[in-house]
Amino acid sequence: MVNVQAVVVAYNRRELLTEALEAIASQSHPLAAIHVVDNASTDGTSEMVGKSYPDATLHTMATNTGGAGGFAAGIAYALEDGAELVWLMDDDTVPTASALEELVRARETFSGPTPAAMASKVVWTDGRDHPMNTPRPRPGASRADLASAAAVGCFPVRSASFVSLLVSAASVRKVGLPEADFFLWNDDFEFSTRLLRDEVGLYCPASVVEHRTKTFGSTDADPGERFYYEVRNKVWTFTRSRGLAPKEKALYGGSTLRRWVKTFAASGRRGVLVSGLRRGLVDGIRSGPRDAYEVMDEAGAPIPVVDRAGRDSA
Repeated sequence: MVNVQAVVVAYNRRELLTEALEAIASQSHPLAAIHVVDNASTDGTSEMVGKSYPDATLHTMATNTGGAGGFAAGIAYALEDGAELVWLMDDDTVPTASALEELVRARETFSGPTPAAMASKVVWTDGRDHPMNTPRPRPGASRADLASAAAVGCFPVRSASFVSLLVSAASVRKVGLPEADFFLWNDDFEFSTRLLRDEVGLYCPASVVEHRTKTFGSTDADPGERFYYEVRNKVWTFTRSRGLAPKEKALYGGSTLRRWVKTFAASGRRGVLVSGLRRGLVDGIRSGPRDAYEVMDEAGAPIPVVDRAGRDSA
């Protein structure tokens, strides 16, 4: 049986993490390991995991490395532990009992090239599709591609979020870890586009998880000070990432600009957004993201080198 390991990134949401871990432990498809990356929480998260979930492998970060650093670390630890597939999610993600089974089933019965990534259907607490986690369909997918995906109840995607994403360890070793320097926002978009530029990704609606965010909304909701990361990381993605082809950069760049206009129009704190826009553009243009291993070293959380893109890997 394929070695599947889960990675959950946590930060100061101990109660939600408890629900997530209970749901992960109750999956109908067996897991070889569960890795919990605690991003220097101050609410007793590590203590709770160590006491209540001794079978989980706990990785406590010295400092908060954000979702980007947390997922880079978690993937590296899982690959070092022998994972063939890595199941990624946040600490506020609660999968249904068959969520993993459906992802693995669709992946194994797909008649095309073995998918590099499988994405779940993400709903909010009331059952509505969560707009924050909608995968982007693959532009230009052929009829044959669509038919092969439909045969296993899926459709091809170009990117997906880290809220229940099953990724191939072999594919990660080819393209590298998530960009830890992103800290938060767009790290999953950049990583998944890089992973799926030359490989297949599928969205599997039969695999359902609940994303228990405080509010229901998409990424064009007012982000406040965090808008800086949205701008800087998008500039990094469009100018330095290997994930997007030139035509795709134009397509997604236009979509980003339209979303930013909506964000400004709906915001009650436009001065904060203007400041984030200015600083994000300057920092994004001035320099690119540092190597993920360098970022984690500086954070006091060195991780094993597991990918071809790594500083010391072959």
